[in-house]
Amino acid sequence: MAKKNKEEKKKSGIKPFVIVLWSLFFVFVISVFLLFYGIVHEWFGKMPTFEDLENPNTNLATEIISADGQLLGNYYIENRTNVSYEELSPYLINALIAIEDYRFYEHSGIDQKALFRVAIGLLTGTERGGGSTLTQQLAKNLFPRGENLNTVQLVIRKLQEWVTATKLEYNYSKNEIISMYLNTVFFGHNSYGIKKAAETFFKKTPAELNIQEAALMAGVVNGPSRLSPVRNPDRALRRRNLVLQQMATYNFITQQECDSISLIPIDMSKYGMSDHNTGQATYFREFLRNFLTDWANTHTKANGEKYNIYKDGLRVYTTIDSRMQQYAEDAIREHLALYLQPAFYEHWKGIPNAPFDLTDTTEINHVMELSIKRSERYRVLNNAGMSFDSIMENFKKPVSMEVFSWDGPIDTVMSPLDSILYYKFFLQASLMSIETHTGHVKAYVGGNDHRFFQYDHVTQARRQVGSTFKPFLYSLAMQEGEYTPCTKVPNISYSIELPDGTFWEPKDSGKSKFGEEVTLKWALAQSNNRISTYLMKRFGPEAIIQMARRMGVTSPIPAVPSICLGVCDLSLYEMVGAMNTFANQGVYVKPLFVTKIEDKNGNIIETFSAEQSEALDEITAYKMIELMKGVVQSGTGVRLRYKYNLMNPIAGKTGTTQNHSDGWFMGITPDLTTGVWTGAEDRSVHFRTLQLGQGANMALPIWALYMQKIYADPQLHVSKGDFPKPLSDVSLDFDCDLYEQQNGTTNNSPDEPGNEYLIEEEF
Repeated sequence: MAKKNKEEKKKSGIKPFVIVLWSLFFVFVISVFLLFYGIVHEWFGKMPTFEDLENPNTNLATEIISADGQLLGNYYIENRTNVSYEELSPYLINALIAIEDYRFYEHSGIDQKALFRVAIGLLTGTERGGGSTLTQQLAKNLFPRGENLNTVQLVIRKLQEWVTATKLEYNYSKNEIISMYLNTVFFGHNSYGIKKAAETFFKKTPAELNIQEAALMAGVVNGPSRLSPVRNPDRALRRRNLVLQQMATYNFITQQECDSISLIPIDMSKYGMSDHNTGQATYFREFLRNFLTDWANTHTKANGEKYNIYKDGLRVYTTIDSRMQQYAEDAIREHLALYLQPAFYEHWKGIPNAPFDLTDTTEINHVMELSIKRSERYRVLNNAGMSFDSIMENFKKPVSMEVFSWDGPIDTVMSPLDSILYYKFFLQASLMSIETHTGHVKAYVGGNDHRFFQYDHVTQARRQVGSTFKPFLYSLAMQEGEYTPCTKVPNISYSIELPDGTFWEPKDSGKSKFGEEVTLKWALAQSNNRISTYLMKRFGPEAIIQMARRMGVTSPIPAVPSICLGVCDLSLYEMVGAMNTFANQGVYVKPLFVTKIEDKNGNIIETFSAEQSEALDEITAYKMIELMKGVVQSGTGVRLRYKYNLMNPIAGKTGTTQNHSDGWFMGITPDLTTGVWTGAEDRSVHFRTLQLGQGANMALPIWALYMQKIYADPQLHVSKGDFPKPLSDVSLDFDCDLYEQQNGTTNNSPDEPGNEYLIEEEF
């Protein structure tokens, strides 16, 4: 009986314990279920939707792409551009999996084995490695945790990341998850995503990374600053070799390969952080930034928001050809660095007040004061409330700085005032080149170096154009039908009465054939001022201005007789577009910079084509081409033949302005119209002689070097052929001997080469 009671008590004692145990278990399960149910249904905060994951709120850089498919640069808040799985190196994928998540292809977003390992590590106090999978890390990148979370919030956020990781695994393939992860990772040095990191560290695409580079990239993500191969190369090397060892452990490479590659030092010779001052076409990219900003303000996305060029990952396809752009930049560097700038230094050596062609120190001080007031240092100090006298004292104190030189930036110590004078000595050059029939801008160089000289001399600057304006005048004469290239005009002095009763009579430095009758072809080739004055007297300023307007010139032009000699200030952009009209059979084509813009998914938002309008009839345009050929054959541009051996058909026009402050050359071929300007920042800084300061010496050589490089590149397919002739027979207009015979005169003054150093005009 006692035994029976004992067994009954024993049974009655077990039952409550089991009930409690099972109750706790069910409570735990239900709690976990409710917890995750609540997470999914956003009881504890907003969860990312599938649309959020499909279109993560990351800042994507806008890419500027050349016509030949090269990346010219980016606009960004975060320097990030996405890539697909197919654009990744297999070495990179293997390295990433080996070091971060070697069971990546086995789990479904949560690695239970890794979590158990972490739990054991926490219980035993030993480091057992992280438990987050690549998918969980991607979830964290797409769904940032925020800052200052308490323990409970951190646990909830971690569970939210688990749910998000499960969503990612359900909706995306493993390959897509890898590419998404590599697109969201920060690699340091302002490089977000693997595409920008590979470009910054190695000047490669992700697909081009070799094993050691891929291992380095996979290792850096663990600590972009601490493991930076630039700042901490020893740590980066150890981390890279650890990744290689992991790759060997999981049979991605052999142990022999691992040992061999581990001996290779990290090569950072190609490292370079990109910004708006580095790379190709820096002036063009800054010009384009302003264009795209205006464009974005007038275009909206599907959600009604305006586009943002720094965040929306646009792809802008430009007309620039990266090869031609490089040739243009190289040509400017070659002429200025090797010849013109040394000649300028030598020219002013030992001359008082150099490099200003001024004798009055008051004028020089005024120029310097204006330069001071245009500087960033002055703006900052002035906005801080500092008086002008105090600012001037600040400008006189030596400081450490980096200054421009053609041999590369120089670290030095000088006062800001001395640095301004230092920069006054530098000559600048700009070039714009467009495709004749399409108007596509193929090369655009706004100055020497955008880092130190940010003023764009292609579109921002307006400078006196000198004799490059004369083709507008001659076009008017040809179009009126009264004149032909063979029409003769007395080469004598002419004067024009002004409204105030005085007379304007320009001088001409050329003495050749003075007092004789000369053809218009000869007059333009020699850039003769007397004949230009004769034509101005015949047609008047207003008619010439209207001609320039039809050819795309929009800048103000004063209605005065002296415009026939180019006293007006125009931009290189306007001049190139206008001169291109002659090669395009009289049709003006507005220069085009962009062909299309795509969104981040490759959808075309807008396409662009050049605006066109008829400015001249075809025959007049062809006559002007033939007239301007004479400039190269026997006139102010003749050095293209004998010095640069450019013997193909070329139409051109040189220009030199008052006191030789500006040198111009406009060169036209059947495929390309290219303009070059050369001069100093201040017009009071220039060569003191016409021989050195004329356009044929300052600007023409840059054009010649540029075209030599282009003709030497067969991939560009730029023709050396002749210009197309109009359907009407106009041969008589250019055969001056035959023309004179039929008109009952004798050509007593045949065209002949002039002295290229003396025939350029001067005011």
